Amino acid sequence: MFQNLSDKLDKAFHILKGHGKITEINVAETLKEVRRALLDADVNFKIAKDFTTRVKEKALGQDVLTTLQPGQLMVKIVKDELTELMGGEATGINLSGAPTVILMSGLQGSGKTTFSGKLAHYLKTKKNKKPLLVACDIYRPAAINQLHVVGEQIGVEVYSEPENKNPVDIAQKAIQHAKSNGYNVVIVDTAGRLAIDEQMMNEIAQVHQAIKPQETLFVVDAMTGQDAVNTAKAFNDRLDFDGVILTKLDGDTRGGAALTIKSVVNKPIKFIGTGEKMEALDVFYPSRMADRILGMGDVVSLVERAQEQYNEEEARKLQKKIAKNEFGFDDFLAQIQQIKKMGSMKDLVGMIPGAGKAMKDVEIEDDAFKHIEAIIYSMTPKERSKPAIIDMKRKTRIAKGSGRKVEEVNQLLKQFEQMSKMMKMMQGPGGKNLMRMMGGMKGMPGMPGGGMR
Repeated sequence: MFQNLSDKLDKAFHILKGHGKITEINVAETLKEVRRALLDADVNFKIAKDFTTRVKEKALGQDVLTTLQPGQLMVKIVKDELTELMGGEATGINLSGAPTVILMSGLQGSGKTTFSGKLAHYLKTKKNKKPLLVACDIYRPAAINQLHVVGEQIGVEVYSEPENKNPVDIAQKAIQHAKSNGYNVVIVDTAGRLAIDEQMMNEIAQVHQAIKPQETLFVVDAMTGQDAVNTAKAFNDRLDFDGVILTKLDGDTRGGAALTIKSVVNKPIKFIGTGEKMEALDVFYPSRMADRILGMGDVVSLVERAQEQYNEEEARKLQKKIAKNEFGFDDFLAQIQQIKKMGSMKDLVGMIPGAGKAMKDVEIEDDAFKHIEAIIYSMTPKERSKPAIIDMKRKTRIAKGSGRKVEEVNQLLKQFEQMSKMMKMMQGPGGKNLMRMMGGMKGMPGMPGGGMR
């Protein structure tokens, strides 16, 4: 995400390296590269030009503080402007109403149905709500089934009427059903089209008028760049929606939509989708995203994700095991599952300051732990609880059972021993422990820099 933009901005800031002051000449060279980087990221030309003009006005004539170099000062100015460009502050979702009605809109293929499930899961697990999903896509054959599959996956009821071809009627009946059955949030998944057309706009406008939602959200595929921005404008002209959802930000996206959609429609980006899992949904923080674009990482979000997986009771049990030298591979597997729940490995690495740049050419697979898990699952329960008993004969059997080499089993055992020692020195709950443990796994089989491929 934004890797190409990050690289080009980093190159632009290098122009100021070694200068004692920001001048009109060196700032012009830098901003020429910044503007080029934004255009390559599929940012609208006028927006890119206005952006660099604002940066220039703020930068010119500023004295460089003794603790800052000109490049660092320019990075700060660009970061502040990027934050403003993307909305300034995070914007929450309006949960007023009894029940709260949320209308989803967007083109077909943008990820509306998947996001509807993610939002229901988010509201259920993090906001303690009881959501109801409503299938109002009466055109796409698999849409209703897809929503039912999603609902079953997250334990949320789905209201549908497969024979009813009137989305307004379905939505109204669903709201009545919610009121009668104690649901306090209704998420209406509407039909999308392959392109904007009058029939589509009229239909969703009618649904909007009939159910008067507290929140109307526009879901857009971030990988479509400026097309996403243009589509958002067309929808906003008809629906006057409340916020934007950017999906597929984990893909090979240049980032133009994320950077410019706020300035075009004057509506905030509320959430971003960063993967297929139902947990892969983040509140959009413009400042944090600006940090990531500029290669500063996003430690706050990383720690928040770690804390979400932190269980105080489990942590106490683990602490006792570590103190008694009883930390085994079953405990290690449990820690791996916690990390996997935090999101894709590529996304997590991008949140660590400097790691995204350092590992930009390293392919980080979401199943990076699969070889480690295969080796551990090939151990007997006794071997997992007492790794010290694993001799050469056992290593050979474990390697054969997992389809790996004996050398890889040796490497895992060695790294596990080192990590066990390191965990003894850990202090502090939640994110700190997990972060240190993740650091200790560098070089383990299957991980970036490790021995398995």
